[in-house]
Amino acid sequence: MSGARDETVVEALPTPPPIMGNVPGSYALSVFRERHPVLVRQVAEALPYPPDRRRALDRLLDEVVRDVMEPLEPSAHDAAAWAEWGHGKIGRPYADVPFLWGESYFYRKVLDATGYFGDGPWRGVDPFGPMKQAELGGPVVDGELAALDDTAALSPAERADALLLGSLWGNRADLSFGVTLTGDREKAAELVVDDRPLLWSLIEAAAPGRICLVADNAGRELLPDLVLADHLLVHGLAGEIVLHVKPYPYFVSDATPADVLACLRRLAAAPGRAGEAGGPPLFPEGGGPPHPRGDPLSFPPPPVPGGPGGPRGAVASAPPPL
Repeated sequence: MSGARDETVVEALPTPPPIMGNVPGSYALSVFRERHPVLVRQVAEALPYPPDRRRALDRLLDEVVRDVMEPLEPSAHDAAAWAEWGHGKIGRPYADVPFLWGESYFYRKVLDATGYFGDGPWRGVDPFGPMKQAELGGPVVDGELAALDDTAALSPAERADALLLGSLWGNRADLSFGVTLTGDREKAAELVVDDRPLLWSLIEAAAPGRICLVADNAGRELLPDLVLADHLLVHGLAGEIVLHVKPYPYFVSDATPADVLACLRRLAAAPGRAGEAGGPPLFPEGGGPPHPRGDPLSFPPPPVPGGPGGPRGAVASAPPPL
């Protein structure tokens, strides 16, 4: 949540140096040296790509193993823009540029190699779709959704806090909905700053207004966000939910509008409380889900200081964002 207090704190802090990928033993270096080659192989095996796409993926695998950033194909719609953003970086080892920049460029190369933006049958096909589907249909999710039934034993205030904490901690991906009161207290104790009372007071004061929910990842991380959205709608705390997601896949788990629909279908097909959360009012019959909005400015790089639109511009007129 943003506000004058947060902006004052941010302005007072110096900008930290970027995390580099060439530090021996660092997580960043392991991503470039270990994770990226494995990911390229997984993408190549996940879908029946034709020979030209497989050759492109082979070239990308060779590129990451050699650790040299090659330019995008000249035919890429954003080749000129990336050449400008990557001036002084492209042609160097991935590990020798800021970690976020190098990792972002790698994922752009994955979309290039799989033909996501090209003409032909592979245009718009999520290269990470099979991984997302496997997670969403797995037994771990079955158990997490079944745990939602335990919220029936909680008071309304405890249930609201449990769902809020589930959404907050969903980005750890190793946490279930675990909605026992003891578990929630342990989660709350780990918060660096706990603004839940302030958040609920703002939501209640604006009810039933529009709430913008900025989602990050798909699958197990998006499901608790949607369950929280259902709670806000059912209890009249929101009249409209706007979900901010990525307009197209980028990093492996990024949530897109298609992932929102997949998660809603997963909820609707589940028994018990999870199935109720996947129905009206979250997904009204004959209607649509919470409005998913894709935000191109949510992608790094490049940073666009003060750029128009994007999540910041949209939520500025619709407090409070989550």
